[in-house]
Amino acid sequence: EAEGARAYDSLDRLIADPEVEAVYVATPNHLHRQAVEALSASGKAILCEKPMAATLRDAEAMAEAVGRGRAFYGTAFDQRHHPGHRAMRDRIARGQLGTVTAIRIVYACWLGRDWAACPGQDNWRIDPAQAGGGALMDLAPHGIDLLDYLVGESLVDITALTQIRAQDYAVDDGALLIGRTADGVLASLNVAYNCPDALPRRRLEVVGTKGLLTAIDTMGQTAGGTVTFTDGATGRSEPVAFDAEASPFTEQVRAFGSALRRPAERDAYSAARDLHTMRLIARAYGAASQADGSNT
Repeated sequence: EAEGARAYDSLDRLIADPEVEAVYVATPNHLHRQAVEALSASGKAILCEKPMAATLRDAEAMAEAVGRGRAFYGTAFDQRHHPGHRAMRDRIARGQLGTVTAIRIVYACWLGRDWAACPGQDNWRIDPAQAGGGALMDLAPHGIDLLDYLVGESLVDITALTQIRAQDYAVDDGALLIGRTADGVLASLNVAYNCPDALPRRRLEVVGTKGLLTAIDTMGQTAGGTVTFTDGATGRSEPVAFDAEASPFTEQVRAFGSALRRPAERDAYSAARDLHTMRLIARAYGAASQADGSNT
C-alpha cells in the first residue's frame, strides 16, 4: 500500500479490475493451471513461473486454454534474459564457436526441509503434490530452455537418472539428464538440491569446433557471474563483456512488458515450446523410474 500497489482477496477480483493488463503467476506449481485458465479466458497477459505446472496433464490444459483465449502467454524462464547468456547467444550466432557439438550444465543448490518462500510457510517444493517433483522438475527446465535459447534447437531425445541421496524428503534431490537435439547437439545436465551453496555449483559450457564458451555463476537468481571464450586453435581465453549489474528477473519483466506493448516481439514466447519442455521433463522422469525399477 505504501508503494501504491493494490491487493486482491481473490483471483476473480483481480481479473475484474480493468486496469490490470498482465499477471505474474508465481504460486506453487499445482495452482498454475487454475490461474492460467481463468486469466486466458479474461484476455489478460500472463507470465507464469516455470515449470508450467506440476503435471503434464495440467500443462497441456494450460496450452489449450492459452490457444483458445489467444492470450499473450509466457513462461518465466529468466535465464534467457541474463545478459551473460545473451552475450553467449550472440557469439554463437556469429559463428565464433563453429559447429556447436555439446552443452554441459551444472545447476545445483542446497534446499533443506526448512526452506520456505516466506516465513511461516511450509516448504511446498518438497511436496510431490504441489511441486510435481524435486530438483529435476524445478531446475532442469531452466537448462532445457536455455539450450534452446542459445543454439536455436530443442532437445528431441532425453533420458535421466534421479537420486534421493542427502535430503530426507519424498522428491528427488538430484538428477542427471542426457539429451540430443534433432541436429545432433549433445547435452548433459546435472541438477541438485543436495549441493552446499558454498561449493562451485553453477556452470554452463557450450562446446564447438572452433572454441568454448564457459559461464560460471550466471545460472541462478542473481546478477553477475563470468563468461569466458576459449579459442579452439590457440587455447587462449578471453573474458566476454556483459552487464554484470542487470538482474535476469528485472530483464525478464522488462522484456515481457515490452512485448506486451509491441506484439512483434511476442515471437520470443511460445506456449507450444514450453509444453515441449514439460513433455521432456515427463519423459525424463519416466526414464528415471524405469532405471530405478530395473535396479530393484
